Amino acid sequence: MDNVSMIKVFYLSGLSETMNYRSVLFSLTLLCYCVILLVNITLIVTIISDKNLHEPMYILLCAFCMNGLYGTTGFFPKFLWDLLSPVHVISYCGCLLQVQVLYSFVGIDLSILAVMAYDRYVAICRPLQYHSIMSKQRLMKLVFFSWFTPLCILGTNIYLTSRLKLCSPYIGRLFCVNWIIVTLACFQAETMVNNIVAYITIIFYIFHGVFIVWSYIYIIRICVNSIENRAKFMQTCVPHLFSLITFIFTILFDIMYIRFGSKTLPQTFKNFVAIEFLVIPPLMNPLIYGFKLTKIRKRLREIVTLQRS
Repeated sequence: MDNVSMIKVFYLSGLSETMNYRSVLFSLTLLCYCVILLVNITLIVTIISDKNLHEPMYILLCAFCMNGLYGTTGFFPKFLWDLLSPVHVISYCGCLLQVQVLYSFVGIDLSILAVMAYDRYVAICRPLQYHSIMSKQRLMKLVFFSWFTPLCILGTNIYLTSRLKLCSPYIGRLFCVNWIIVTLACFQAETMVNNIVAYITIIFYIFHGVFIVWSYIYIIRICVNSIENRAKFMQTCVPHLFSLITFIFTILFDIMYIRFGSKTLPQTFKNFVAIEFLVIPPLMNPLIYGFKLTKIRKRLREIVTLQRS
């Protein structure tokens, strides 16, 4: 047990310069979280309750929204509590759990986006074989591994972090971040395995991105020469592409800030950069799909009409 950290709590200092606006920030954050819950739950319930929407594309969208709820639940309740508390602390185990939730949320998002790209590739490039390739059994396996694999991979990273002996309990962010915890290790030589596994994880998800690009190269080639396929592309692929671009932009923005960000930047800007991947994709994705996909839009209109009558 000598190599186990004796630190019991971490101190989060990301809110240190924004507490003068505590009530306003709390109200805006609560409103944002409620909207995220509303739009994601609405889409999930709509898809589950309508048998006409029990198709691969909509089931994947349902899993996508469930992951949005999973990821935001790992951040918003604790953040709202911190806004009401004079001391911003999180237990050692709670910190590792939050890292596991937030990091696996990102991994699951990218995995589901990759499966969505595969689904659109089969639907447009191999339409006659679509139902045999994207059978319910295969779809369930793809959804399962989209969740299970990131949970295991990121769980391995968190386990390696939990073995480190730490010499400081201070984290300069709104939430726990794995690479910051690793930098708190008393002996940096012990973090070599953590770094190797982290790079392997990054490479693994880079291949996800390569696969998505490859899929869309083939999709665009097919769509160029077919009016019907172009219409299908605009209807079903554009929302997916927008979700993908939003996801990549928010994650890369955060990574670039971590790598090259200046310490002289205002704390408010740092906080916005830190949490944008937990706000923009979970909020925008259900709205984009809800407005763009005809079947979902039609079903939502029917529900609103029934409620009014």
